[in-house]
Amino acid sequence: MKGLGELERSIMDILWAHEGPLTAREVGRLIADRDLAPTTVMTVLDRLTRKSFLTRTRDGRAWRYEPAASRDAYVAELMLEALDMTGDRSAALTRFAQTVSGSEAEILRKALTELEEE
Repeated sequence: MKGLGELERSIMDILWAHEGPLTAREVGRLIADRDLAPTTVMTVLDRLTRKSFLTRTRDGRAWRYEPAASRDAYVAELMLEALDMTGDRSAALTRFAQTVSGSEAEILRKALTELEEE
């Protein structure tokens, strides 16, 4: 999975937080902390579509964009990529398990138990 640049991440955060697809103009209005040209927003949306982070559908003359996957799916993919970078996945997983909170550990235990039962 290709990573996200700062502006790409800002735009993805907007689309992940919003329910339903948005046009480039709507995305541009929602980026309150930046003064971006509409063409810049369109370029980034097109790039995110080519990277398969977004899907788009035609709405008249405009495109409507929405995430191809959830933020959770993206983060999980990043975690798997990080595991692939280590020479010892067991050591990395053990170290990760040692750093999570008690409630996070319980969530992991429950997810693993459910997987074993399937």
